Amino acid sequence: MLHVVKRYFLLLLCGSWLLAANASALTASEQTALNKSSQAALQKLVSSVPAAKALHAQAVAVLVFPAVKKGGLVVGGQYGEGVLWRQGKPVAYYSTAGASWGLQAGVQKYGYALFLMNDGAVAALDAQQGFEVGVGPSVVLVDEGMGRSMTTKTIKDDIYAFIFSQKGLMAGLGVQGNKLTRLNQ
Repeated sequence: MLHVVKRYFLLLLCGSWLLAANASALTASEQTALNKSSQAALQKLVSSVPAAKALHAQAVAVLVFPAVKKGGLVVGGQYGEGVLWRQGKPVAYYSTAGASWGLQAGVQKYGYALFLMNDGAVAALDAQQGFEVGVGPSVVLVDEGMGRSMTTKTIKDDIYAFIFSQKGLMAGLGVQGNKLTRLNQ
């Protein structure tokens, strides 16, 4: 049984990477809708979380995924599309895709924002056909406790991540891969 689950996981993982690698172009109406939802999510995050406001003021760019859908039962996957904002303007579009395997069950929808603090972090997004979270620049997940103690003097990492608007239930432990890929415009 475990052999079958591992094989299924590998197929799902390969499929999600192929989906991300062959990302299709967004239509003009899809770009407009994604811009609006991304901008609204970023504004809400910055206005309600002081650490996000401090990071936003110093970030070179911000990549916002307003709605990532995740689900699984032992083997799972996730997918979402987002906008890279630079100087208040949308400059590129990305997908986030991933697969997971382990003790997990449920479905969930959430958003996340990556505050890119230097040009190297921005360049890493497009290096080698996509950016794998956990490989390359350091990514710091900002939780509630860290968000309270963060000041402009403690900002020193390449990328800071905030997860927001979590809905649904996804429980368990698992091994997960996540890849960001630039979408064709």
